[in-house]
Amino acid sequence: MESLETIELKIILSPKEPWNEVITAELSEQGFDSFVDTEDGLIAYASTKIDVDSALSNSSLKENESFKFQLEKNIIPHKNWNAKWEENFHPVYIESFATILAPFHQRDSARGVIIEIQPKMSFGTGHHQTTWMMTKALFELDAMPKNVLDMGTGTGVLAIVTEKLGAERILAIDIEDWSAVNAAENAERNNTRNIECLCGDIDLLGNEKFGLVIANINKNILKSQMEAYSKAIENNGTLLLSGFFTSDVDEMVTFAEQFGFTKTKLYEKDEWAAIALKS
Repeated sequence: MESLETIELKIILSPKEPWNEVITAELSEQGFDSFVDTEDGLIAYASTKIDVDSALSNSSLKENESFKFQLEKNIIPHKNWNAKWEENFHPVYIESFATILAPFHQRDSARGVIIEIQPKMSFGTGHHQTTWMMTKALFELDAMPKNVLDMGTGTGVLAIVTEKLGAERILAIDIEDWSAVNAAENAERNNTRNIECLCGDIDLLGNEKFGLVIANINKNILKSQMEAYSKAIENNGTLLLSGFFTSDVDEMVTFAEQFGFTKTKLYEKDEWAAIALKS
């Protein structure tokens, strides 16, 4: 397995809003996969294989009259990763449905279904608005299908939720090998038995059909994989998508309609969106 050293990019913004959300979205499309909101900006994390200069040149973090910013880049050895998360990772409450905790958190204030996550380098702790909305959407489904596909699984949190809600077969895929390993570890940590975690991309899908397809990635990848989702989903199956802004909703819905999907529900949180669609 490749080195798990991590790039930590500390970003101070003035003003913070709405640029923290804009930059989070931009950096997520450039390969940054974990984000922590801070009082004066954010911290972005990525594996050391990311070309940071290229990522920054494709973001708003360059000469810009709309806001001021400061950057600090650090390399975190793998052994220090969990300590970094413990500094910033607080329990996440998905309304009354669920609580996402780390192993070092007390459970006294937890409510609903408890999901314990050791995040390591993977995206999906529940702190980000997209994961929060997708988790809520899972609890609001009329029924949990037996077969579930979770594309871009990250920590595996959404896959774990689906099993706790009754799914009997969950295929969780991520393009990063360390995410697939982390998701498998978290699945075991939560005593789930029906989750298969694989490293790869959409080409791993065979002829298996799923009653629910989850994809929390980004707009461009979602669009590039939409046809594959349409082939992998059962008739009258549910597709849950997130990783884009509310301003992108109409574009995403119109694009999905070309593949036989119809929007059934919209979620919005701090300018981010998630949509539920039927095949």
